Amino acid sequence: MKPLQRFGMMLLAASLSSLAQATEGGGSTYASGGDNFLLGAVPPPGLYVLQFANFYSSTRSIDNNGNARPIPGFSVHGNVLATRIVWSTPYQLLGGNLVMHTILPIANLSVEAGGSSQTKTGIADVTFGPAIANHYSEHLHSVYGFDLVAPTGAYNKNDLTNIGRNYWSLQPLFAMSYTDKNGFNGDFKATLNLNQTNSATQYRSGTEFNLDYAAGYSVARDWVAGVSGYWYRQVKDDSQNGVTIANARGRAMAIGPSVKYDNGRGFILTAKVQREVAVRNRTEGTAIDFRASIPF
Repeated sequence: MKPLQRFGMMLLAASLSSLAQATEGGGSTYASGGDNFLLGAVPPPGLYVLQFANFYSSTRSIDNNGNARPIPGFSVHGNVLATRIVWSTPYQLLGGNLVMHTILPIANLSVEAGGSSQTKTGIADVTFGPAIANHYSEHLHSVYGFDLVAPTGAYNKNDLTNIGRNYWSLQPLFAMSYTDKNGFNGDFKATLNLNQTNSATQYRSGTEFNLDYAAGYSVARDWVAGVSGYWYRQVKDDSQNGVTIANARGRAMAIGPSVKYDNGRGFILTAKVQREVAVRNRTEGTAIDFRASIPF
């Protein structure tokens, strides 16, 4: 895949401001499960474009006890198209090669709750950052670095939903990939999401930890099939105006079938479906994700 998987980024920045959920509105600047195979495998020096498409749907908002909140007519539907531009540089740094990237997402988000509804479409929060890519062998690769998420998406604290979060986030990350065109393929990426304060509400979403993963096996020439998903935990409480908000930390995991096509010349296509389970203080739904990698 291409660097900084977020990174495989499908930025579903859902902000349900009328609901008390983990992190402000139950959303995040990080798109858990947005990427797929090749999480830590950066291509040779060159310019690459990755195109992502994400379709998310949920009709359940889960409380701290794992029960669905009794919200009449509740639903969230998100569609995101995101372009990641990656420059894998020829420059060496700390034993690896320097990589730079940015993610430019366009989001369409619709929310219904308690008889009210709202739909928004526009540019969401932009991600950018550096990383260092290492290649230990033909099969084993890694990436480490950090992302910055800028509050470029439109935001209004009085709206039911927003496609921007209205605060900066810093995301240190580490990813590894094991690739074998004739055998097992396995990937993971660990990301810590350090959120800043929303200046419009004085709300600070707690620190989040994400573990994205994929595992599969070569089933035919150029094809790998398996499973992928994520494991998410909020590891620090939210606060507002300096007051801690207790019993609202989010958690979730997801898993589903995944497939990868790689022609060996830089064109890679992945697709997956993942269902969220074991959710607390967030929406519980299903996502369909596609990613195409195109070398230039």
